[in-house]
Amino acid sequence: MAGASVKVAVRVRPFNSREIGKDSKCIIQMSGNTTTIINPKQAKDSKSFNFDYSYWSHTSPEDVNYASQVQVFKDIGEEMLLHAFEGYNVCIFAYGQTGAGKSYTMMGKQDVKDQQGIIPLLCEDLFTKFNNKTDNSMSYSVEVSYMEIYCERVRDLLNPKNKGHLRVREHPLMGPYVEDLSKLAVTSYNDIQDLMDSGNKARTVAATNMNETSSRSHAVFNIIFTQKRHDAETDNTSEKVSKISLVDLAGSERADSTGAKGTRLKEGANINKSLTTLGKVISALAEVDSGPNKNKKKKKVESFIPYRDSVLTWLLRENLGGNSRTAMVAALSPADINYDETLSTLRYADRAKQIRCNAVINEDPNNRLVRELKEEVSRLKDLLFSQGLGDIIDMTNAMTGMSPSPSITALSSRAGSIASLHDRIMFSPGSEEAIERLKETEKIIAELNETWEEKLRRTEAIRMEREALLAEMGVAMREDGGTVGVFSPKKTPHLVNLNEDPLMSECLLYYIKDGITRVGRLDASSRQDIVLSGHFIKDEHCTFTSSTGPTGEMVVLEPCEGAETYVNGKRVTEPTVLRSGNRIILGKSHVFRFNHPEQARAERERTPCAETPAEPVDWAFAQRELLDKQGIDMKQEMEQRLHELEDQYRKEREEANNLLEQQRLDYESKLEALQKQVDRYYPEAPEEEEELEEEVQWTERERERAVWSFRKWRCYQFTSLRDLLWGNAIFLKEANAISVELKKKVQFQFVLLTDTLYSPLPPDLLPSEATKEKEKRHFPRTIVAVEVQDQKNGATHYWTLGKLRQRLDLMREMYDRAADVPNNTTEDCENVMTGGDPFYDRFPWFRLVGRAFVYLSNLLYPVPLVHRVAIVSDKGEVKGFLRVAVQAISADEEAPDYGSGVRQSGTAKISFEDQQYEKFQSESCSAGLSRTGISQEELRFVEGEGQNVEMGPSADEVNNNTCAADADEQENPLKASVDGPLDALEHLRIGNVFTFRVTVLQASSISAEYADIFCQFNFIHRHDEAFSTEPLKNTGRGPPLGFYHVQNIAVEVTKSFVDYIKTQPIVFEVFGHYQKQPFLPLCKDVISPLRPCRRQFPRVMPLSKPVPATKLTTMARPQAGPCHCKYDLMVFFEICELEANGDYIPAVVDHRGGMPCHGTFLLHQGLQRRITVTIVHESGGDMEWKEVRELVVGRLRSTPEADETIIDPNILSLNILSTGYVRPMQDDRTFYRFETAWDSSMHNSLLLNRVTPYGEKIYMTLSAYLEMENCTQPAVITKDICMVFYSRDTKLSASRSIRNLFGTGSLRAADGNRVTGVYEVSLCNLADAGSPGMQRRRRRVLDTSVAYVRGEENLAGWRPRSDSLILDHQWELEKLSLLQDVEKTKHYLLLREKLESTLLMGQEALQSCVAEELSESAPPPLEVDPEISSSAEFATERQRDLAAKCLRLLTHSFNREYGHVCVSASESKISEMSVTTLRESTSICALNTITPSSTCPSLVEGCYGNTDLRPPMPRSRAVSPSPDAQHDPEAKKSSNGASEAKPSTRKYVPDIQEIRVSPIVSKKGYIHFLEPHTNGWVKRFVVVRRPYVYIYNTERDGVERAILNLSSAQVEYSEDQQAMLKTPNTFAVCTEHRGILLQATNDKEMHDWLYAFNPLLAGTIRSKLSRRRAGQMRM
Repeated sequence: MAGASVKVAVRVRPFNSREIGKDSKCIIQMSGNTTTIINPKQAKDSKSFNFDYSYWSHTSPEDVNYASQVQVFKDIGEEMLLHAFEGYNVCIFAYGQTGAGKSYTMMGKQDVKDQQGIIPLLCEDLFTKFNNKTDNSMSYSVEVSYMEIYCERVRDLLNPKNKGHLRVREHPLMGPYVEDLSKLAVTSYNDIQDLMDSGNKARTVAATNMNETSSRSHAVFNIIFTQKRHDAETDNTSEKVSKISLVDLAGSERADSTGAKGTRLKEGANINKSLTTLGKVISALAEVDSGPNKNKKKKKVESFIPYRDSVLTWLLRENLGGNSRTAMVAALSPADINYDETLSTLRYADRAKQIRCNAVINEDPNNRLVRELKEEVSRLKDLLFSQGLGDIIDMTNAMTGMSPSPSITALSSRAGSIASLHDRIMFSPGSEEAIERLKETEKIIAELNETWEEKLRRTEAIRMEREALLAEMGVAMREDGGTVGVFSPKKTPHLVNLNEDPLMSECLLYYIKDGITRVGRLDASSRQDIVLSGHFIKDEHCTFTSSTGPTGEMVVLEPCEGAETYVNGKRVTEPTVLRSGNRIILGKSHVFRFNHPEQARAERERTPCAETPAEPVDWAFAQRELLDKQGIDMKQEMEQRLHELEDQYRKEREEANNLLEQQRLDYESKLEALQKQVDRYYPEAPEEEEELEEEVQWTERERERAVWSFRKWRCYQFTSLRDLLWGNAIFLKEANAISVELKKKVQFQFVLLTDTLYSPLPPDLLPSEATKEKEKRHFPRTIVAVEVQDQKNGATHYWTLGKLRQRLDLMREMYDRAADVPNNTTEDCENVMTGGDPFYDRFPWFRLVGRAFVYLSNLLYPVPLVHRVAIVSDKGEVKGFLRVAVQAISADEEAPDYGSGVRQSGTAKISFEDQQYEKFQSESCSAGLSRTGISQEELRFVEGEGQNVEMGPSADEVNNNTCAADADEQENPLKASVDGPLDALEHLRIGNVFTFRVTVLQASSISAEYADIFCQFNFIHRHDEAFSTEPLKNTGRGPPLGFYHVQNIAVEVTKSFVDYIKTQPIVFEVFGHYQKQPFLPLCKDVISPLRPCRRQFPRVMPLSKPVPATKLTTMARPQAGPCHCKYDLMVFFEICELEANGDYIPAVVDHRGGMPCHGTFLLHQGLQRRITVTIVHESGGDMEWKEVRELVVGRLRSTPEADETIIDPNILSLNILSTGYVRPMQDDRTFYRFETAWDSSMHNSLLLNRVTPYGEKIYMTLSAYLEMENCTQPAVITKDICMVFYSRDTKLSASRSIRNLFGTGSLRAADGNRVTGVYEVSLCNLADAGSPGMQRRRRRVLDTSVAYVRGEENLAGWRPRSDSLILDHQWELEKLSLLQDVEKTKHYLLLREKLESTLLMGQEALQSCVAEELSESAPPPLEVDPEISSSAEFATERQRDLAAKCLRLLTHSFNREYGHVCVSASESKISEMSVTTLRESTSICALNTITPSSTCPSLVEGCYGNTDLRPPMPRSRAVSPSPDAQHDPEAKKSSNGASEAKPSTRKYVPDIQEIRVSPIVSKKGYIHFLEPHTNGWVKRFVVVRRPYVYIYNTERDGVERAILNLSSAQVEYSEDQQAMLKTPNTFAVCTEHRGILLQATNDKEMHDWLYAFNPLLAGTIRSKLSRRRAGQMRM
């Protein structure tokens, strides 16, 4: 029963008199176990909750669905009582608002039949079960206690004398308890009933507006229920103690609802305090037990449970998430006037559902074990009896219990019975195991039932045996038995060992007993008294004979035949009488000294013995004595041995020198050969004389492109961000170190700032030469600055690098005098305010929250618009939203009276001078992002960062970046409509005064950290003239901030003003007073190494560098030129282990991390392994794998990050076993696979040679060097492998999330036990050595971030940012670019919608102004002028192009993989469709045939280079590398045609980059794919993590099966295609190599998938569909 959840039931009561008087309506509905509450204010707003029980007690008992008191008790009370009899603690508590029926449910009305509550019914049923028990061995005892908790104080309700408040204490074992609480023993239900009556009368109740008898305290009724069982066999008594806690909580209430005042209000506050604490405890327990927290890998939720905040929760600690089975009854009020309280109660109960209690049976563990063992004995006996072996049990019992009989007949009869018993057991399968188990169980029971006296006797016997064994081994024990060791006896002769180690000498003592003491080996034929071991010890070595003669006791040593025995250095072969102190050597290594205490005592009385030496008799003395007596000169032998060693060393040294000299010569010859080979491949270019360049006649377009390129690269030439970051890192580190030393709480870090619309650079951050070059610069400037985080004042400043150095000099001076001048807090504060401290800067009262932009294109028509624009910070974060209204008004129009809440300003006159505006335009055109918004692509590259050639601008983009007006016309249809003569705009005639109104309405969603908010706005080129609103208080909550500021602006219309409202916005800047929000506390003023994470974009993770190869020679990497082609690789990594049957099986992979391309290999310690790598990619002629040059593994570590600066000594090159192409069934992709042998012991690493501790993981980097055809150098694939090592015998189950490829549901370890890696391979042409563009200057700047500065050890691993900062800044620039595009697009869409609605309202004058804009969606008039006819002709041409694209799409898009799609449609259908399409009108064609946007090129243009309608020849299968194609050159030649006749000699530079998986999931779910080789659809699970789509077999599949690169693919959607193919909800995804047809379940799903794949295309489709619906409504 452990680990069960809390049982939760809800019960709704009837209306009370108060609710009936107010004509309340029932808002509670119950269906089964589901309870639904309806919002009385909004009938459609309903909330449903599921509980274990839902009781409908709102109606009368005659209702069929009415839940009575008895039913509630049967469902909850009987179950809890049963758990109490099982030995568990039990708790039932009721919760609800005042008057909801808690006390009625728990206590009921005892004087009315069938209306008793749970507590009386449970007590009555308890004693009923006592009386019905028939087991005489069981006895019961019951104790009760009754207390109330009133105003956080405990009162005893059963002891009238105890009128004071009881104290709550906590025992280490018992837990919280109430001191001096009465526990009264009861013997019948009547006793309990009397006690309950007396306790209920003493409870504190009072009348409130909601309940006349409201319980003002929490009542806890405890029943301590003890069960005793007496076992007659063992005479033991076992106990089970259960505690039943029945709790009636006080009502939760609101002061305004109950009308509480005075004492009642104080009581309600205490009640709500305890109930609030109970809610916090339930919420904390639910958080701990919730699923997501449990599944977080390696993260344990450390939640604090606030039990002690209230007396109620402290006493109920075990019942809430502890050792108890708990049930909760939530009482509900059905009235609509109590909607908030009832909804709160339902949410309270819903949270309590998630709590899990770990209940255990309260009994003695020893008694429980005996009981379980007895049950097992009876079960085994029943098993043997069922097999007919019952007599065997009796026989075995008799055999084990019978005494040994000397009678031969008894022995023979016993032997016969044993034989027959053995035969019967052999013929009864399983009986032998059952008998052994039975004996084992009975033995355990006997041990458990053994008395203390028997255990003492057995311990004494074991001690005696141990002393005898030690005496035999030569280890003696004192007579008191206290200490084990060597103690010389006073009379008995004995031997003492001598050892080379003085500490080991005299540690063993062997007694020589009276008579014969034999010495020999353990495996001798007869038992030896002294057992020795060694090469020279015989089985029976010698004997010691102790006898008593006339001179006293003497000992004689008699060696056996052939045994080496020495006495005092002389070998003895005959019996020798020993004297005390003699040295005895047995064999070669056993040295003893003979001691005879009586003899030594007698000789001391006489003269000392002549043979007794004066020096100590130890092991060295015995050895020297032996050598002297044997005639061996040790000194001479040592000198002879030393001469021999010197001669051997001299010979080995000469041989080693000769070998080293030979190897040196060999290496020199190899180096010369390699140098010649390098010179042959890379000859040095001879210095050519400079030739005069011929003049080349450029066209105007080429000249514009050249100028654009020169301007762009000129900006990059003068700024190198990486050089600045590396060169100034040491100053930044020193400033941080000084800040930590002086405890200034200021942190410095590098930051990149770019001059954009949202983040204009302040003048103080621009260098002096930058202002002069502003007009020459055609791209935004990026500078390196220092971000100063003032943690003391909660401010952030930006310094230039020059200012950092100036301040650093002052910091050094302050640091030097810090030891002499004591730190004064007052002076420190004054320095901060006056700017005297070099660490701090002044900060303004108001700070910029963000900027917003409102475009004015609606003034051209004119129509009023209300914009909701985003307030964006300089980091690209949306800080809030601003509502602004812009409308044109007449000059004589009087401002309406808005009331007191609207601030009206006078009419401001603004002059637009053409000269000033043209100057601004020239500057803004050079500023890229900040002005025109045309050249966006290049702004996502930061200066100093290398760029790919493919990502450069095209020819059209070059023209668009020249700030020409025609680019605006093509890109912006709204602007094109008014680019005609200005006379067409009646209200914007040159020279007229045009008045318009800007109304700042509201600001919303601004953080509460900005207290006072105000807004100012100005024209983008007139910073000196700004309009400001009044500051407003901001709380961060409640309704939006209402500025309601009206500003009228009058402008004399000029050409520049008209151009401004066409293209430029008004700048709105929102300011606020920043309340001091201190930064996160740092550990002891140490600068934290953590960076602020980005919310919108994923953090750029560092990629592991390849492990250096050990066998390949290091060659200079050639310079890469333009990219030839790109491929997406999917690489499978497997680690196979050797099984018992000799096969290598893939090791289990744990995919529980949840991210693609991740997994942990679960390996066994001590097994042979192989690493298998499989490369999967689309078939293509440029990708052909030749061989695997080397596979190396290294960088073993216990953390995911690797320190690549340290040289790894454990790099291991693996032996390649097999390589080659494989051909899976029904998959035409290219599979290249190779396998290597991996011996992890060769790394000599402790991480791989042990079992991984719990909670740790082992990381290793793997790099494969592969040679490709037509490539100058090997390509490198690198992957970080995560592993966990288990013991050799651990059983590891396969992951449950792995399914086979076709989704049958069966587990296939071969498919799931792998880790996937996604890579992008780029094949680039060799750079032209003579091209100036390819010979870029490579700066060699010292990275000063690794240099040591004083105090660096206090920075806790902090490092200055470098390359990652540039990548992060690219993200920020891209965010700003996207936000600007979004605002501009929102404005145009809003204006278009407004114009269409105005057109529908019949504004004919406006229709004539925007006829060209709406020409695509509105039919042409009957009278057509030449301009309109030309546009109609153009629409017809466009219509024909669209029809041709559709035909090519249906005919050729899927001919490689899905040819049967086109077969299903006959030629007649295609011709009919083409004719029908060509006859359609312009609007219908535009709506039915949807072309992809500019970001997603069309299918035909992407797949085919020409524009004719001929189907292109698909690439031959012989081009894709395969074993068949390689062995058949003739077929390859013939299939490839003339182009393959001459093999290409072009060489490419390969580059493989691992793709980091994005953590942002755009969409995931199931979608149908059209199978290539069948006519059916197959369902696959797809996860879109842009820019990649990951395809799985099922939702629980942990391995990626295929990928799609959306950045290089195009999405096609056509309703005509769906109608022709009769396949609704389909769309196509076309890559360079294949087309894939996908089908969604419904129309909404299809649009969701389209939005995930291509948001712009999905938006186009939705826009056209809405326009179609609008057109149909008009028709």
